[in-house]
Amino acid sequence: MLENEGKIIKISGPVLDIRFEAGNEPPAKNLLVTQGGAHMEVSSHVAPGIVRCIALEATEGLCCGTTVKDTGKGITVPVGEKVLGRVVDVLGRPIDGFGEINAPEWEIHRDPPEFRNLTPVTEFFET
Repeated sequence: MLENEGKIIKISGPVLDIRFEAGNEPPAKNLLVTQGGAHMEVSSHVAPGIVRCIALEATEGLCCGTTVKDTGKGITVPVGEKVLGRVVDVLGRPIDGFGEINAPEWEIHRDPPEFRNLTPVTEFFET
């Protein structure tokens, strides 16, 4: 499978426009990453072959022409008991100095649970 790559064509603060080959634009909510490790999320399609992204990290040092790769998936974060009491960044990476979190990961953009699976009572939500 070929990697889907594009190039930065415009940077306006945390908003970036990326040009891909027409027809190969990644879908909205996909995570993109530059050669230097800067992450961004596809927000919308603005023209054939061009997507608009929101940077998830500082854009200093990025320039037009920088190669960007599509990860093929959205942002995932660890979930479950092992995450309680931990501090993670927007990409789900631990930033509290206590090492990796070995827990299952879920995409942050998921379908909501079915209505019948919701709890109709008020309960304490520990985070």
